[in-house]
Parts: sequence; structure tokens; C-alpha cells
Amino acid sequence: MNRARDLGIQFEGATGECNAITDVSGLTVGYATVIEGESARTGVTIIHPRGQDDHEPVFGAWFPFNGNGEMTGSAWLEEGGMLEGPIGITNTHSVGIVRDTIIQWQVEHDAVFQKWSCPLVTETADGWLNDMNGFFIKPEHVLQALNSAESGAIAEGNVGGGTGMICYEFKGGTGTSSRKLPIKLGGWTVGALVQSNFGRRYQLTVAGAPVGKYLRDDAPFTNGENPFAQDDGSLIVVIATDAPLLPHQLKRLAKRASLGMARTGSLGGNGSGDIFLAFSSAPSGLSDEMTSTVNYIRNDNLDPLLFASAYATEEAIINSMIAAQDMTGHNGVSIKALPHDKLCEIMKLYNRMQ
Repeated sequence: MNRARDLGIQFEGATGECNAITDVSGLTVGYATVIEGESARTGVTIIHPRGQDDHEPVFGAWFPFNGNGEMTGSAWLEEGGMLEGPIGITNTHSVGIVRDTIIQWQVEHDAVFQKWSCPLVTETADGWLNDMNGFFIKPEHVLQALNSAESGAIAEGNVGGGTGMICYEFKGGTGTSSRKLPIKLGGWTVGALVQSNFGRRYQLTVAGAPVGKYLRDDAPFTNGENPFAQDDGSLIVVIATDAPLLPHQLKRLAKRASLGMARTGSLGGNGSGDIFLAFSSAPSGLSDEMTSTVNYIRNDNLDPLLFASAYATEEAIINSMIAAQDMTGHNGVSIKALPHDKLCEIMKLYNRMQ
């Protein structure tokens, strides 16, 4: 597996065992990757906050840093503060079928918390490498992702919903990372999973090094120049933690994902759908009683978790690019992957290699 730390690139903070969102205990991730013919380059990513067999809702919150995108179910999440099922990530024109199939899966697995379901499904647009109007995502793909979800190390790059995505004019896709706090700061884990599809080449920054200005070749939208053009594209970030946090505190974690994005170079353009979600897998205190009791972390102790959200997001974005491979797709569009050898040469210039 090719990852930033495998290349010796240094990032802030200690990671969990797998350096993945699945370092949050119980959480599982599943993929369906659809690569067919010359025009299908897409897929589905599913996150089960507590795994496939535990359907207890989790506290959650979302933050639309730039809202040129979609996250179904976000209105009820904002109102009720709870996430009540699997999370789906796919391409822009497949949100509906993913949402409907998640409901079907919940009904068949007796996993509908109330009498109705309003799943969170979100997207980025893969319309350069994939023919989004081909509607290649089918219910069987969604069910595959739902039923194959695993813990432990997970694939990155050209997989799942990230299959056809482009990031900083290199091949982007799915990426993940985590941060493990020391015991004296609570010992909590914060994990990030991203679907990266944003940025312009000249912006790209890796661990503080201005990589984009050196890697100007094969930049399909800008030719490596800085034309002050619109930063099209989108970024989805899902932040998970085992820290006991309330919805308003989780919104603060979701907001910090925007800083992780900024640390990689992008400031978020008008045409970019940058939507961030955070949830806690800690017990939600639900009971049949009129009142429930939950523990939560005092605001004065939140800083390490807020920082961990930004750091994990930053590294997950870079991992999504390092793991990705060259891809040719719809209408012959071809996107190159981030070249590891050249990247390492630049990182050495800035003393950012171990």
C-alpha cells in the first residue's frame, strides 16, 4: 500500500494502529468500485458508524464549508443531532439510488431506528473521467458496499466513490488517516475519510512544502499556471471519533476539516462542494425513559480533538493522491497520478522527509 508515511513524509501527530478512520473501534468501511468499458469510472463508499450489526444512532453534525453539493439527510441531522444509519458517498448523479438502497438495506436488516429513515448520502462530481449520465451505479453496487464493509486497514485511491475523482489536477479519490491522543489528553481516536475532487495544481501543498509549483506537467485544467481561475471540484470529509461529544461539539470538529483542506493548499472555490461530517461512536445514552444521561468532554478540553480533525483530514487528502493510479476514462480523458519520485525530491528540499 502506497501512503504518505510509507514514502517518509512527515505529518503532525501520532496515528492509530492502521492510520485510518477504522481505528475508531467498531467502525467499518465498504466499497463498490465500478470500472467498465471506456466511460464507467465510479463507485460507492459506505461507512457504518458502529459496524453492520449495531444500529444504535450516534451523535453527529455537519458543516457545509462551501455548499455547491449535496448531503441528503443533513436537515434532520442539524435538527435532531443524531445520525441514524450508514453513510454513503458516491458521484453527484447517483445520490438518489444510494439513498434508496440504504433504506432498503435498513428495512431488510431491521435497522430502521424510527418508522422512517433519512440516510446521509453525499457526493462529488466525477464527470471528467466518468460519464455521470450513464447512471452506472445500481442497487447491487450499493448492497455490495454495505455488506462488504470491514474494519482494519482499508483501500485508498481509485476505490469506491473516489474511483473517478481528480485532486489538484492529479488523480484523487478515497483517502484516510487517524490521530491517537496520548492518555493524558484522553486517549481518544479521531479518524478521517475523504473523497477528494478539488484544487488546482499551483495550490498543492504537502506537509508545508509548495509542491504544486514544481510539478506543473500534465495539469489538464491550468497547465500548471496560476490563472486565478475558479477552484472547481468538491471535497467530502467524514470525521469519526470515540470521544464522547455532543452535536454542537461535533460541528466544531467538522469545521476543522476545512483547516485540513487549507493545509493542502485549497481555500475552497465558489464551484466547490466542500461538505464535512463528524460523529461520535461513544454511547448516546438512548433509553426508553423520558430522560437520558450522557457523558461529554468539557469545551476546555476540546483543543486536542479539534487539532486532530485538521491533521487527520490533511493527511487523508494526501494519502488519497499518493494511493491513486493513472486513469483514462470518459471521452478519452486521462489523468496522471502524483509522481512519488518527484514528490520525494521536492520534500527533501524542504526537509520534510524522515
